[in-house]
Amino acid sequence: MKKALNIFINKRAIGADQAPYIIAEMSANHNGDINNAFKIIEVAKSAGADAVKLQTYRPDTITLDCDSEDFQIHGGLWDGKTLYQLYSEAYMPWDWHKPLFDYAHKLGITIFSSPFDNTAIDLLEDLNAPAYKIASFEAVDLPLIKYAASTGKPMIISTGMANAEEIQEAIEAAREGGCKELAILHCVSGYPAPAADYNLRTIPDMIQRFGLVTGLSDHTIDNTTAITSIALGASIIEKHVTLDRKGGGPDDSFSLEPQELAALCRDTKTAWEALGQVDYGMKASERGNVKFRRSLYFVKDMEVGEVITEECVRSVRPGFGLAPKYFNTLLGKKLQHDVKEKTAITWNAIER
Repeated sequence: MKKALNIFINKRAIGADQAPYIIAEMSANHNGDINNAFKIIEVAKSAGADAVKLQTYRPDTITLDCDSEDFQIHGGLWDGKTLYQLYSEAYMPWDWHKPLFDYAHKLGITIFSSPFDNTAIDLLEDLNAPAYKIASFEAVDLPLIKYAASTGKPMIISTGMANAEEIQEAIEAAREGGCKELAILHCVSGYPAPAADYNLRTIPDMIQRFGLVTGLSDHTIDNTTAITSIALGASIIEKHVTLDRKGGGPDDSFSLEPQELAALCRDTKTAWEALGQVDYGMKASERGNVKFRRSLYFVKDMEVGEVITEECVRSVRPGFGLAPKYFNTLLGKKLQHDVKEKTAITWNAIER
């Protein structure tokens, strides 16, 4: 497996040799109230997330105000709406961005956004956004990727619905645009997405195929998929976060509540720490338990020159003597000094 180089966002190293980078996606979970947005930033900071992410668009920059069949949504969470109606309800007013960025800076948590057109990138550049996230549905918008890349900022691209060829094209567009620090996220663009659709074994293949820092944009309704992805090489986890899953907003129902985000931050780090490295040796936590292993002990007093027989030796706990595998080797050997009953057998006692 190729080892991708780390990328850095706000001086935080992100990569396989670093603890997972957790992004709390606010999306539309502000539900039209800037106070909810402030609270979600607080939740993300309190839970231990590395960053909070916004989405920057207006209804007219992401779609057209049209109710023809092409623009109608059928099925799923947003059934019966037009695209324009959905995004009119979900978007974050652009004049919120500066106060939210300022508040995140005050709390000491990284904040950036997914831009959906060039004017959004211009706004975010005015706010000195430290990175850009390209949403899954925009992974095929190569001009947008190039424009974001031209800022020279780190970029993360979600790959939901994109095939291998389209992912490669997005990567090439980012590189051509000037992006030097690039990561990709495995994603399933279902809301919510069933865990069985995630095919997490794709993650190590993506790392091998594309050679980039790779993570997971997770739309399942719990943390199991995200935690599992760490064992397969994911370095970034992005999850939608809400104050209340029953809040009624367009994204609330598949988002994590505050305590679940805290569990995600804790448990993904534990999973990463548990991976460690290949090591067959005794671990620090095991050293105190040597006495519970078996080893060879003398079970009678013996004098120098005596021959060791089966009646002289037993395999017992603790484990401070020779390993039991040496039992037959010791038989017939002579002692080179006196030994006491119930003492561990060492090679020093055996005549060479």
